[in-house]
Amino acid sequence: MPPESLTHAAKLLKSADGLIITAGAGMGVDSGLPDFRGNAGFWQHYPALAEAKLSFSQIANPNRFYYQPELAWGFYGHRLKLYRQTQPHEGFQLLLKLAQQMKQGYFVFTSNVDGQFQKAGFNSNRIYECHGSIHALQCLHPCDENTWTANHFQPHIDEQACQLLSLKPRCPMCGGIARPNILMFNDGGWLGGVYEQQEARLNAWLQTVESPVVIEIGAGISIPTVRLFGERFMNRLIRINPTDAKIPYKKGVSLAMGGLEGLRLLTQAIQPTDLI
Repeated sequence: MPPESLTHAAKLLKSADGLIITAGAGMGVDSGLPDFRGNAGFWQHYPALAEAKLSFSQIANPNRFYYQPELAWGFYGHRLKLYRQTQPHEGFQLLLKLAQQMKQGYFVFTSNVDGQFQKAGFNSNRIYECHGSIHALQCLHPCDENTWTANHFQPHIDEQACQLLSLKPRCPMCGGIARPNILMFNDGGWLGGVYEQQEARLNAWLQTVESPVVIEIGAGISIPTVRLFGERFMNRLIRINPTDAKIPYKKGVSLAMGGLEGLRLLTQAIQPTDLI
């Protein structure tokens, strides 16, 4: 990595009055969470789905809850348990300390559904979860617009078979099957009202920021929601990604490395007292 990249990144941070943190699945790798890259990587973690030849897009699909609910909840119940057990890595705290030094603070834009930013101490009113949250449930049909916490759902999973062994969660209104409040593939039934409110708070905050800087961590290209949002601020974008760090038109700063490594280097390159 050219040393001028870190110098440029430090200048962007020093001149900013607000920090936009954008994060994809790669943000969780340093916490021990898998970052699925293609079917091979996905099936390595879920051999039962490999045997059934079910891709990520086929299991992360509301139709699976209609036709194979135990299998669908076997997958999502395992993810829920994993996220509950996972502790955010050091990079979250490095980001939070940096963000708290900004005059207008920060906002998080993430496609991750794991709740790791909240667990790390970020203000929930400063987070936009564009694909929803696994820590909330909704009716599969849905019968109304309500969502509710998944805190009381304690799934018992046969991990080898990817099957839910305990009772499926139910909608408190109609008694039908509940599903995670996550935006899935081919999903016409997702209840996104909570996240529309989050997006509105993000847009309101952006109106208060004159010189934002974006730090993007681990955002993939197969579903580029996070990358496209960050590229709205292309000249002030710091992209940290071990495999896909390039920025169109060579604007911004590309750091071809893992999230934690990149965040450590950024914090070493700038002193908090240098910020606005």
